[in-house]
Amino acid sequence: MANKLVSIDAVQIDGFKIEAKSRQHSSFIDQPPAGGGTDSGPTPLEYLFISLASCIITIGHIIAKQRQLPVRKIEVHVEGNVNPDIFMGKSTEDRAGFSAIRVITKIDADMSQEEKEAFLKDVDARCPISDNIHNLTPIEFVVE
Repeated sequence: MANKLVSIDAVQIDGFKIEAKSRQHSSFIDQPPAGGGTDSGPTPLEYLFISLASCIITIGHIIAKQRQLPVRKIEVHVEGNVNPDIFMGKSTEDRAGFSAIRVITKIDADMSQEEKEAFLKDVDARCPISDNIHNLTPIEFVVE
């Protein structure tokens, strides 16, 4: 199968408010008022976690359907610590990204704990968002 191109377009609306368009959908990204924004949407860091959680649920649903597994519902909580002094330019003593990401998953299914853990391992292996977080993906920055 040929590779699938995924693309979005984003533009600054006002201050920290950003509109991102993907296909026919619009999403808004912003900062909370304490960060200088108007809280019009999740922050970029929150969208990363939204993407990860949504991908885990989506891939979990796909695998459950393909294997006819008795999965009724998947819930995902994602959290991680980041040092804001780095992206605010106040320090260079740490990395800009998360020091660790924790994914807490509840799987409502007629499966043992071991079966759920094996299922989640398979989900992680097939989730493109998880893969891009686990592995170094080259990023090319182009100025037009």
